[in-house]
Amino acid sequence: MKAVRFHQTGGADVLRYEDVALPEPGAGEVRVRVAGSAYNPADGGMRGGFLPIPITLPHTPGYDVSGTVDAVGEGVTSPAAGDAVVGFLPMAADGSAAEYVVAPAEALVPAPTRLPLADAAGLPSVALTAWQALFEAGGLAAGQRVLINGAGGPVGGYAVQLAHRAGAHVVATASPRSAEAVRAAGADEVVDRTTTSLLDAVTEPVDVLVNLAPITADDFAALAGRVRDGGVVVSTTPRVPTPDDPARGVRAVTVYLHPDADVLRQLVALVDAGDLRVDIARRVPLADLPTLHAEADAGRVHGKVVVVPPAA
Repeated sequence: MKAVRFHQTGGADVLRYEDVALPEPGAGEVRVRVAGSAYNPADGGMRGGFLPIPITLPHTPGYDVSGTVDAVGEGVTSPAAGDAVVGFLPMAADGSAAEYVVAPAEALVPAPTRLPLADAAGLPSVALTAWQALFEAGGLAAGQRVLINGAGGPVGGYAVQLAHRAGAHVVATASPRSAEAVRAAGADEVVDRTTTSLLDAVTEPVDVLVNLAPITADDFAALAGRVRDGGVVVSTTPRVPTPDDPARGVRAVTVYLHPDADVLRQLVALVDAGDLRVDIARRVPLADLPTLHAEADAGRVHGKVVVVPPAA
């Protein structure tokens, strides 16, 4: 089968589109014929060698997958061969930038039926991150105010939709390029981060601050001052410490994405009910993944990109 792998860490030029052996599922595993593999910034971090996830070289990137089960290992009763599935794969294992991938059966759930199977790869890790930031870390509830910094990215798009659906008042930052999409996703207020200071724009306290974008420690600490007493500051960017304020009862939570098949099932159900939109910016052939990585390194990748293998 064809796959994209890197045999050493480095720039995008270390990626190779090559022939590899067809993997066989072990006990508790299934083999999936890949329909779609989503590109995520962490893929570039692991390839570059600066994200501390213990991979074995050569490594196949891609930890989001959608596809069809074509073989099952010992002890697996569900999913079954022929089932369309979607899942968030273990990040340290070989991933879905291939025609086939082996996955733990417990990581996969039935794929949404409302959209093309390949596009479903754009759901798992980013939607799970949004859910875990808003509800598990932030405890967001109806009637609360939430500020989502970096709402124009893939995680932000889901975060705005989920917060709006939960009945929160959503204040979101976005660039002019993504402002309309953020507003359509359900933001009540959209702040142009390229022209407006957040400290000036956010005049009323918020219950939950969710940071999804690069930010300086000083700016983050200042922004945390807009969180009301007893509120929470949530961040998915661990390179900058998440600020708290114990004197005011403001908590700080840094989110590290973890698998959760039960929540992923709920997210799929929302997609199929028409209550959660999956927006795919581009679809690229698997052979072009090295070029996509180079574009991402140069800051030219915007929105969610799905990688489609030749077998799809």
